[in-house]
Amino acid sequence: MAEPTSADAGARSDGLRTAAFFDLDNTIIRGASAFHLAVGLRSRGFFTTWDLVTFAFHQARYLAFGEDMHTIAKVRSRALSIVAGRSVAEIAAIGEEIWDEVLSLRIFPGTQALLREHLDAGHEVWIITASPVEVGELIGRRLGATGALGTVAEHLDGYYTGRLVGDMMHGRAKARAVLALAEEEGIDLASSFAYGDSMHDVPILSTVGHPVAINPDRRLRRHAQRVGWPVQEFRGRRRAVRRGAQTASWAGAAWAASLAIRGVRRALRRRLESRLEG
Repeated sequence: MAEPTSADAGARSDGLRTAAFFDLDNTIIRGASAFHLAVGLRSRGFFTTWDLVTFAFHQARYLAFGEDMHTIAKVRSRALSIVAGRSVAEIAAIGEEIWDEVLSLRIFPGTQALLREHLDAGHEVWIITASPVEVGELIGRRLGATGALGTVAEHLDGYYTGRLVGDMMHGRAKARAVLALAEEEGIDLASSFAYGDSMHDVPILSTVGHPVAINPDRRLRRHAQRVGWPVQEFRGRRRAVRRGAQTASWAGAAWAASLAIRGVRRALRRRLESRLEG
């Protein structure tokens, strides 16, 4: 890997800049940031226990097997319906609370150190995520990043409509966004860096001169080895990672099942009490 150095800092003779583009989920944040946001919203009464059960299963699946576009689309659709009619300011305030309670504890120290190296070298640092852009911007601010690009939920007069603006920031959409940003901001992609964990990040990794696979899933690891991309592993030894992923998967499923059982019991108890009172 070409390490960021102070020699890259400052104005270049051609006026172009160097940037580092970081995927968010499982690259900066352990697991799916949207799931942790969902847990926080559930505790504040935004949606049902069954919704959280569904999100828990998807989180367990994600930790064990990586990203799946069909699942991501389903979660995105449900999430949009949940926030429809809610104010942007309310969601932003809750996001800040969830950062303090959960997300700040889920940062990979190795990735954070790498991000800081780029900033110290004078590089721009951008977070590129399929999660809501507000989540990317929040984490970017807390980590000192230049900015963030993410999925944009439409809002009118300060309230979410439940619809998207443009495409979800995923796969090839990430690459298109980076190309547009580079054109707008004068970024030299040949000297820039990109970091991702999934095969869905290959389009963005392929747009820069210095692609790096961080905490890669099996498919990306094999691809990186085949094309000669560097690999950084911040989850610990690979054997421990596999055990941890399997444990997380079963733990997530068991936790989700327990939530479902408790929810059913509560519903049955309320129904019985209602009948007795009637």
